[in-house]
Amino acid sequence: MSVAELKDRHSAAIDTVNNLRHRLKQKRLSLLDTDICEYARSQGRTPVTFGPTDLVCCRTLQGHTGKVYSLDWTSEKSQIVSASQDGRLIVWNALTRQKIHAIKLPCAWVMTCAFSPTGQSVACGGLDSVCSIFHLNSPTDKDGNLPVSRMLSGHKGYVSSCQYVPDEDTHLITGSGDQTCVLWDITTGLKTSVFGGEFQSGHTADVYSISINATNSRMFVSGSCDATARLWDTRVASRAVRTFHGHEGDVNAVKFFPDGNRFGTGSEDGTCRLFDIRTGHQLQVYYQQHSDNDIPPVTSIAFFASGRLLFAGYTNGDCYVWDTLLAKVVLNLGSFQDSHDDRISCLGLSADGSALCTGSWDTNLKIWAFGGHRKTT
Repeated sequence: MSVAELKDRHSAAIDTVNNLRHRLKQKRLSLLDTDICEYARSQGRTPVTFGPTDLVCCRTLQGHTGKVYSLDWTSEKSQIVSASQDGRLIVWNALTRQKIHAIKLPCAWVMTCAFSPTGQSVACGGLDSVCSIFHLNSPTDKDGNLPVSRMLSGHKGYVSSCQYVPDEDTHLITGSGDQTCVLWDITTGLKTSVFGGEFQSGHTADVYSISINATNSRMFVSGSCDATARLWDTRVASRAVRTFHGHEGDVNAVKFFPDGNRFGTGSEDGTCRLFDIRTGHQLQVYYQQHSDNDIPPVTSIAFFASGRLLFAGYTNGDCYVWDTLLAKVVLNLGSFQDSHDDRISCLGLSADGSALCTGSWDTNLKIWAFGGHRKTT
């Protein structure tokens, strides 16, 4: 077979795949006769309301000298770890603003960080393609720096995201620019499973975000620059359980819904979306029309403990609080006088749901407290 014939067959195969993808999209749309918002309205549900003291900025954590790229809360204590382009991880006491640790990193170009479930260790990764583990109780070296306890090497691209497996300090999942996710055994420093790569059901572009299901830690979801999210089972690394389409840009953030049956996404296309892992259907789109038609990308998302609120950070400094039932913005933290001065790059909720922390390219982190420990259902 000649090269020209091979090119023709390849071109025909691409056309067939695109046609099938379009037909599948139309079929999915025909099955979605309603969404969460329309159903909630038909049931007479009213939007969540916020008073002037229901969510306020109570602390600003200052200490980084570069853009903040990632943050994570401990599962029990009121501590936060943040990663910055200044080449340091800082562990903060969220109540006192005190810096507990300032960890100098082997590579300044850090993109992600995470606390272990016990809070005894932190992990980080970035452009060095390595996930570095630090035990916070380890003795410092002669220069006062905390040494790296373990380096997880094996990715062929930058490490964009990392998360410890819930209730385990010994296993961690990373996402990478090499289009794969990896489950690591931290004790040995070896890969337990690789998700994607040479497998047909893997991502076809950089993996940018991951989220492990808190109700079933064998399941996790990944978001990619191929505009899809994929669901994985750590027991079956050879193929994705399901692929979720809908976004028209990079999926920058993924986060499981509190019940573990759904997950949210945030994308470069300026939308957040909610998907059901059981049916594979898109349940809702969260999109705010701007008067200047400039649609800022979504950088990070988090759900309130009840699932009624979705927090989304944007590149223009806005941080929307969405009512997930009615797909309505009920608050914009970016409009407050004490808001960030630059892109919201990361955000997360404390384990008890009493506070939200946002990180920004303005080098600061801000803690937002829910007044009266209000409950939203």
